[in-house]
Amino acid sequence: MAINPKALKIKDFAYPLPEERIAKFPLADRAASKLLFYQRGNIQDKSFTALPELLPSDALLVFNNTKVVQARLFFKRPSGATIEIFCLEPVAPATDMQLAMQQTAGCTWKCLVGNAKRWKEETLELAITLPDQTIGHLKVTKNDRLADSYLINFTWEPTSLTFADILATAGNLPLPPYLNRTATEQDKQTYQTVYAQQEGAVAAPTAGLHFSQDIFAALTARNIKSLQVTLHVGAGTFKPVKAEEMAQHNMHGEEIFVSAAAINQLLNHLPQPIIPVGTTSLRTLESLYWLGVMLLQQPALSPEYLQVPQWLPYETSLTPAPAEALTALLNYLQKQQLEHLRATTQIIIAPGYAFKLVRGLVTNFHQPESTLLLLVSALIGEDWRRVYEHALANNYRFLSYGDSSLLLP
Repeated sequence: MAINPKALKIKDFAYPLPEERIAKFPLADRAASKLLFYQRGNIQDKSFTALPELLPSDALLVFNNTKVVQARLFFKRPSGATIEIFCLEPVAPATDMQLAMQQTAGCTWKCLVGNAKRWKEETLELAITLPDQTIGHLKVTKNDRLADSYLINFTWEPTSLTFADILATAGNLPLPPYLNRTATEQDKQTYQTVYAQQEGAVAAPTAGLHFSQDIFAALTARNIKSLQVTLHVGAGTFKPVKAEEMAQHNMHGEEIFVSAAAINQLLNHLPQPIIPVGTTSLRTLESLYWLGVMLLQQPALSPEYLQVPQWLPYETSLTPAPAEALTALLNYLQKQQLEHLRATTQIIIAPGYAFKLVRGLVTNFHQPESTLLLLVSALIGEDWRRVYEHALANNYRFLSYGDSSLLLP
């Protein structure tokens, strides 16, 4: 009998995670972590350096090259109260993350505000020391209140600086809340993949943190090919599932950015195995398929409507071959004279999901009762319990700075 993901109860995806099993700091060597190797029901303990040998020789690895921005800003009110502003997503003058990070002089973002009740209507100001040792100024005003956040207006001097410059200078790294510690200077390097390029994430695609230049050299020596996509990881990745049944859970939306060349490489690699590094790469790949399905149904869809709703995979009867869906995407980009696909995805991948492009996954160990654990369960079924019980019994480190796994169902 087919599983209805809307009827899933999140309490069925709980497991005991002792606080001491959460890796609070990374290992000194990125690639020194353990690797749990799951293949067709068998579990083996390996080291991450063995990954190139364990991957299928004809695999294509897909990496998310998003870059974490220092999205937390702290301001002082005249009264002495500290106001924290956590930048979530751009609103004006650009909603596109790549463009928003290049804005100069001013912009408006959707933000979480800590201590909001203490912030009246006044403008808050922060003096910032620039790389040339001159002093700049960042000002913020509180605009509209939204359901769970605020619109915040930013202005700064010198006006020639980009918003990316401002965050890099004045911001603080947004470590995951479950680490329960302040970010260190070292985290600026360690909580970033070595291949991070596109600024805009507020959380790292942590499965990629294990990859070092030596690992990439070993992959090249094995002739294992790779490509990069971009999904800007939002704060919603840490959003707990509060609904008892998944039907009531509103999945967060995230922006994806994929070149036509990358889509063409995926198309040419079929039907050989495509293995994403991390759940964000996996969500990007599967979202590409469903965007192609949408374009087969509505070839003249405007670019701003390229959005994958969370339940689309479970509510449509149209399931073309992956090659047909990717070809529809390429044809659309060519017709629109676009070199890159920009879209938003709310896709929720849970038991009952039929994978279209993906044949495995490199990933860390995720929080109990999380949508990321639902995704792992969708891939390897009820064996997720055996995998997690084995990891707990064998001293694996959990969550963002923890150990890794290679899951080949």
